[in-house]
Amino acid sequence: MIQTKSLENILFLDIETVSNYENWSVLSDHEKELFDKKTAYQRKEEITPEDFYERAGIWAEFGKVVCISVAYFTKNENGRQLRVTSFFGFDEKKILKEFAELLQNHFDKKDHVLCAHNGKEFDFPFLARRMIVQGISLPKKLNLFGKKPWEIPHLDTMELWKFGDYKHYTSLELLTFLLGIPSPKEEIDGSNVASVFYKEKNLKKIADYCEKDTIAVAQILLRFTGQELLNETEIIRI
Repeated sequence: MIQTKSLENILFLDIETVSNYENWSVLSDHEKELFDKKTAYQRKEEITPEDFYERAGIWAEFGKVVCISVAYFTKNENGRQLRVTSFFGFDEKKILKEFAELLQNHFDKKDHVLCAHNGKEFDFPFLARRMIVQGISLPKKLNLFGKKPWEIPHLDTMELWKFGDYKHYTSLELLTFLLGIPSPKEEIDGSNVASVFYKEKNLKKIADYCEKDTIAVAQILLRFTGQELLNETEIIRI
């Protein structure tokens, strides 16, 4: 089994992102040109930048954060609990500031670490980049400047699953299925978030989905460390 830090020192998280604008037509000519250059290596020749813009939310330069869900373990007389909450809305700066304050006030100690699925490739750098764009000082747990690899306070369940195989990618959906964990992909998945945000304007629906992903990450780490999965009575949404 994988050995890791005390569960109470881990902040599990997941983020949901969308494109900065609902439609390609809103972008300035210069923004369109920059997006064209940024995505050229990923697009097939027949796919135009406009057609590709529906994926803009995966780049911090052209996307924004609409939800951050977090979870952490506590212990009391009734045993363990996983407490879950979310920061979400239409104001990205407010979301990021509230999350930064959480890190600074409650998860700023040396033993505290952040944990996400594919967090090192997506969630952590995306959050840091958007904080810089929004003029928010980076919390210590996201500021990696000058840190050695073993000093970085991040856990990544996808990286742990790789076991050194850097060519390997395993989605959260596949890993939860494989490990017998309830799937977080029920009503929506990542490809639907922009539509739910811009067309339905249903932020609660996005937050519920994001929280399920966050809980799934915690469940995966429990399986990695040989512990029993959480039941519904142990999950407290606040």
